[in-house]
Amino acid sequence: MWGLKFLEDSVFLCKSDSSLQLLGALVLLLFLHSENYHTHLEEEYANYRKPPDGARIVRHNDESVREGYIRNGGKEVKLITSALKAFQCNNRIVMAQRKHLDDFLRSRIIGRLECGCTQLEVSEELGIAQSVISRLWQRFQDDGNVSRCYSTGRPRVTTPNEDRYLAVTAKRNRRSTASDLSRQLSSATGTIVSRQTVYRRLGHIGLYARRPVRCVPLTATHCRLRLAWSREHALWTPQ
Repeated sequence: MWGLKFLEDSVFLCKSDSSLQLLGALVLLLFLHSENYHTHLEEEYANYRKPPDGARIVRHNDESVREGYIRNGGKEVKLITSALKAFQCNNRIVMAQRKHLDDFLRSRIIGRLECGCTQLEVSEELGIAQSVISRLWQRFQDDGNVSRCYSTGRPRVTTPNEDRYLAVTAKRNRRSTASDLSRQLSSATGTIVSRQTVYRRLGHIGLYARRPVRCVPLTATHCRLRLAWSREHALWTPQ
């Protein structure tokens, strides 16, 4: 039998033959090598975690994107923790409210393209996306017209002329109701509309339904007496 004794200086003493002593020496070398190797790994990891001088690290408040560049040993390592939300950073990109191009701006775009300018040049000059200019140019080549088409949805039941007819009729007879105006429009133009539609059309020009002031109805006798009283007092003076 043989025994091993571990001393404070990490030395193994083998009380046996030379082969066991050789085996113990190999175990000791492997142990010391592993200790040195772990120490070396810890130092390398610390150096890796600590960016060297001149390193450029870009950080964002939003934790979804953190991108840093670490130069070590002539090599550049790019670290990206998440690329799914690459556009969500400090300076968040807010989509601008969509606005339609007016006819004047559409004419300017077509004029520049016909003069020989490229779509990219027109896009940079006017600050409009190239895709918008491309679609506008394609429409001009296909239809020869770049005016904005009517938006989708249910078309208006009345035309501008019929709206003016409702306004004129309502002003001529202030006591006409919405139902009366609807019937008059139907008999004049053949367009059938509801009274709610008449309300909306008149409301756009500031005409709203009002109730007449209540008063005592005057008869023929009232009118005759008033006229007689006025004639009697026509020549009266302040005295």
